[in-house]
Amino acid sequence: MESEGRNGKKLILVPDHSRATSLPCFSWRQSSSPRASPSQLLNTHFNSPDSSAHPNFTFLCIPDGLSEEEVRNPDLMGIVLRLNVNCESNFRECLTRGTNHMEPVDKICCIIYDAFVYFSEAVACDLKIPSIALHTSSAATTIVRPILLQLKAQGHIPIPDSMLQALVPLHRPLRFKDLPLSNFGSLDYFLELVVLVSNIRSSSAIIFNTIHCLEESPLAQLHQQFQVPIFAIGPLHKLAPTSAVSLLQEDTGCIPWLDKQTHNSVIYVSLGSIAHLDQDQLSEMAWGLANSKQPFLWVIRPGSIPGSEWIESMDEEFKECVKDRACIVKWAPQKKVLAHDAVGGFWSHCGWNSTLESIGVGVPIICQPCFGDQNVNARYLTHEWKVGLELEGEIERGTLERAVRTLMKQKEGEEMRQRVLDLKHKVEVSIGDGGYSSHYLSELVELLTSF
Repeated sequence: MESEGRNGKKLILVPDHSRATSLPCFSWRQSSSPRASPSQLLNTHFNSPDSSAHPNFTFLCIPDGLSEEEVRNPDLMGIVLRLNVNCESNFRECLTRGTNHMEPVDKICCIIYDAFVYFSEAVACDLKIPSIALHTSSAATTIVRPILLQLKAQGHIPIPDSMLQALVPLHRPLRFKDLPLSNFGSLDYFLELVVLVSNIRSSSAIIFNTIHCLEESPLAQLHQQFQVPIFAIGPLHKLAPTSAVSLLQEDTGCIPWLDKQTHNSVIYVSLGSIAHLDQDQLSEMAWGLANSKQPFLWVIRPGSIPGSEWIESMDEEFKECVKDRACIVKWAPQKKVLAHDAVGGFWSHCGWNSTLESIGVGVPIICQPCFGDQNVNARYLTHEWKVGLELEGEIERGTLERAVRTLMKQKEGEEMRQRVLDLKHKVEVSIGDGGYSSHYLSELVELLTSF
């Protein structure tokens, strides 16, 4: 998104563009001087963005030091830790080299960095450049992560069965089972990452991709904890709607299929860019959808089913049963799909991007979280905002069929749809003139120009 500062210089804030495993870029503001190059964006080689999709930016790439073997390693937490170690000196060198050749009017005024690439803050501090942390998960997730460290110190990680259903003190409606634990790789690596991400040290402020009307209480707690300005300027996808966000090839052929369906009749199913299903889970989901008798658009990511390239292992009887009311794709243009008139429900893993995108267009959710912050988001969807239907326990076709029917056909689902439409309106008010997100963005611009 772009805004003009008091001195006429353009300020650029780049939202998180990633939807598959990747690290967002580092961004800084360039002068509006006629001599200045397009606004610059620094990224690592690891899942680097397609520069042609962002013509307003000049991309600089630094080595990430990861081998092909490391990139294929499923230990995502370990990869993030190694990237932070590997990139710090390269980032420092790149900034030092760049600033030595800049005119005073073009000097870097601020580094805005994703909180998971915390080495950016260390470099900024060394070079005496102000920095701002960008959190792309919810405020509720951020405020409860340190609780995991307390549980570890008390010997309660893994969380005992006797605690799972208990509410987390001061953080209703979350239960201990909803805390954002990762199942990608080493638990020790994950908890180390929690420590490093939670310690902002010298940053001047924090940006959140969230909305005041959704997370008023967690945001207030974060204000008390960090004692720096906090700017809730989300949802970023609404403020920068043209940004390309997917690292996977989108199949737009599903849109003409949706055009042929009736209003609010289609359940859209997508469990995100990381989750995997075994053959039994795939079969139960398939027959739950088939038996619901609802039209459905199902995203099944290539490689997400161990032992299969795509859907060749699916039951032929299932394929025949649903051929007239199903569209199965490898990846979908999600924002367009959710905004389509035919889509009446979203069966989701409840990642924060997906959560905001669904609320932003007024679509209720069947919640099937897989790990991490998805558990937090799902609990808020079902028990705080009451716009989601909770799936718990084993994935079983009868339960899934009932969930789809409830959301799409029954009074309970219609009430959720009305509540999420109310939230959609509140989001639109928030990003409009005089709304909370608009106000926070103006305050952020004032802070940046003060640098």
